[in-house]
Amino acid sequence: MPGVSLRPMTEADAGGVLAIYAEGIATGTATFETETPSWADWDAGHLATCRVVAESDGRMLGWAALTPVSGRCVYRGVAEVSVYVGATARRRSAGRALLGELVRLSEAERLWTLQAGIFAENEASLALHRACGFREVGRRERLGSLRGVWHDVVLLERRSRVAGV
Repeated sequence: MPGVSLRPMTEADAGGVLAIYAEGIATGTATFETETPSWADWDAGHLATCRVVAESDGRMLGWAALTPVSGRCVYRGVAEVSVYVGATARRRSAGRALLGELVRLSEAERLWTLQAGIFAENEASLALHRACGFREVGRRERLGSLRGVWHDVVLLERRSRVAGV
């Protein structure tokens, strides 16, 4: 996507991050969340590092961040991926740039496994993750019902080649 730049996410990005997250929630195929959290809750649930935004001409196109999978020390190198692209920027390479940068940042932080749980019908997100080196490791059938529709969730992971495992 011409003119896309990536930069670290800051607290000043809270409004844009939550607005794009709300767009993802509204699709019904991006998350089981049904309400946009407060910035304090969003911030507390994500790693302080490995947060990135994509923008063009001063407008936020999307964001990516990591969530720890567990507080147990044995899982300190494992995180869950979130990548959200605004509706007007979808299918224009912003997601690929964000996920690629998130992988790079995670390896600099010595994370050895990134995982993602993606609705089976979210073909664009599945293709994006596969293009960035994620592989399917399982499928959870009818994991949850959202708005009266049951969704299967495809589990993917990416193992670092440089984080020393």
